[in-house]
Amino acid sequence: MLEKHQIAPMFEVLNQNNQNVSLTDYTGEKNLVLYFYPKDDTPGCTIEANQFTQLEAEFSALDTVILGVSKDTCASHADFIAKYELKIQLLADTSGELCERYGVWREREKEGVISMAIMRSTFLIDKQGIIADVMYGVSPEGHAQEVLEKIKNLPKTA
Repeated sequence: MLEKHQIAPMFEVLNQNNQNVSLTDYTGEKNLVLYFYPKDDTPGCTIEANQFTQLEAEFSALDTVILGVSKDTCASHADFIAKYELKIQLLADTSGELCERYGVWREREKEGVISMAIMRSTFLIDKQGIIADVMYGVSPEGHAQEVLEKIKNLPKTA
């Protein structure tokens, strides 16, 4: 598991528009909210994405970019964004490599069946590329507001 004050694991993956997005795109300029969710267009994931979208302008005013990550394809992400008019980028970690690097690909038990799935988790990465906060196993409802409060409390030098 990753912890506060660690250097954020590097990544470069495609977004909903088939464009490469890398951690280095933001280093030195923006804070990042990198949030991992199980699947596009499912109830909890839709709540989370919509709430991040509703607060996007406030995050932007705090020099913060929101990136959602799942193992869905770029096309699935594009459809999800269009359906709900989302104002955030979604990254397609189809290989699962990014999920592995951030420690969110986990075994889970549901109705007696054990399987692998993305543990809903969020990482706040400051402008220097350092993990400012880690939240594993989050609940979607109200999470975006909680993350916004944490961003507001980042040291001003970050």
